[in-house]
Amino acid sequence: MPSYRPESVGKAIQVALSEILHMETRDPGLSEVTITAVEMSRDLRTARVYVSVMGEAEAQIQVLERLMGAMSFFRRALAQRVHLRHVPELFFALDDSITQGTRIEQLLNRLNT
Repeated sequence: MPSYRPESVGKAIQVALSEILHMETRDPGLSEVTITAVEMSRDLRTARVYVSVMGEAEAQIQVLERLMGAMSFFRRALAQRVHLRHVPELFFALDDSITQGTRIEQLLNRLNT
């Protein structure tokens, strides 16, 4: 029987990290970050956090570096919001699906005109 716990914990972590990112973070460079998904490991020890950042590739890499640098802050704040035995280790990854969707839409618009 499949377990839905990793999915529900991932959703709770996504909501909590979004709140932390937009309410408690003082870094103005992180204001345009959107957390699109969180994938949890089966043992709930690690979480891959997918973020969407608008802008050039260089700016996206800088935002990822800032997020990784603030990981201890995020884990501490997450421990206060989501009550788990172990706060998962966070790994941030770029989610470029929005950028790809925009590009596909532009190509389709060109074909229609």
